[in-house]
Order: sequence, then C-alpha cells, then structure tokens
Amino acid sequence: MRVGVLALQGAFLEHCRSLRACGADPVEIRKPEQLEGCRALVIPGGESTTMGRLMTAYDLLTPIREMAAAGTPIFGTCAGMVMLARQVEGLDQTLLGLMNITVKRNGFGRQVDSFEADLQIPVLGKEPLRGVFIRAPYITALGEGVEVLAVYHDKIVLVRQGKLLAASFHPELTDDLRLHKYFLEFVA
Repeated sequence: MRVGVLALQGAFLEHCRSLRACGADPVEIRKPEQLEGCRALVIPGGESTTMGRLMTAYDLLTPIREMAAAGTPIFGTCAGMVMLARQVEGLDQTLLGLMNITVKRNGFGRQVDSFEADLQIPVLGKEPLRGVFIRAPYITALGEGVEVLAVYHDKIVLVRQGKLLAASFHPELTDDLRLHKYFLEFVA
C-alpha cells in the first residue's frame, strides 16, 4: 500500500520507518505529482507556520484538500494536527482546514517543556501508548463529527473525524506501531 508522507520538514523519515514496519510502502512527498497513487497521507510534526508556507509554495494545499474530499485517509501529528485544523487559537496562518477542531499551538509550553506520557487509547487496546510531546499543540474546541480518542489530563490530544486522524504527540518516535496500524485500517 502506497502511503505518502509529506517531506517538507519535520519527522518524516521516522514516519516512513514506522509505516514500512507496518508493511506499507511510504513515499516522500514534496511535489503535487508525487501524491499520485497514494492511498493515504501522513503530515508529520515540524513547524506549522513554515509547513504552511512550503505547502503554498509547492502548490500542495489544493491537491491535499482534494484527496481528503475524495475520502483519502490523512494522519497529522503535532504540527500536522495544526495543519489539519480549521482554526488555531490567536493566530492567522495557512491551514488545510480539514478537521472541525480548534488547536492551541505549543499548548504544553516551549521546547524545554517537552515530555513523554502514557496515554490510554481504548481503540488501541488496554495497554497504554507512550506519547512523545514536543512543543505539542492540543485541541481546545471540537465541531461536528469529531471523536475524541485520547486525553492527557484535561487536554484533548488524539481525535478522529471520519478518515482523518490527528495527534498532538509523535507516535513515530517510539517503537509502538499501534497508532500507525490503526490509521492504515482507514484505507480498507
């Protein structure tokens, strides 16, 4: 299964490694024509303002929006979650605007405030998933059709809306493949 991984910046290589370990065929995406034949797309962490500028410069916004409209599964982690959101608290920046969520960038603090935590994610089973939070956003408002899959204390950190999945944390920085496998089930 060919899965695109947006490779403009951020932890795209780690997502490729995780997807490959799940049996998928990851393809690094830098140009619109590379999306051809991709059955799913991952938008990794990085810096969302820069990512938005690069997606605009490389004409990727419209093709990705069209993929989502056609039902292609898309998974955004950290800055990828920000890019999927309809709105960012207190900021006006380029977004894909695909999910009915509002996010707070760097919601848990600056780089020095990064942390790891065990998350209970019932759709993945009883064993907790280790979440790596690096300058992580969290969700402050939900709209229609959004299902909360995990919270950390009182902060929403993992959601699903149809075939769209968004995580505040970096599952690609651990060896636990359950969240990537869960996402790949959306393709079927």
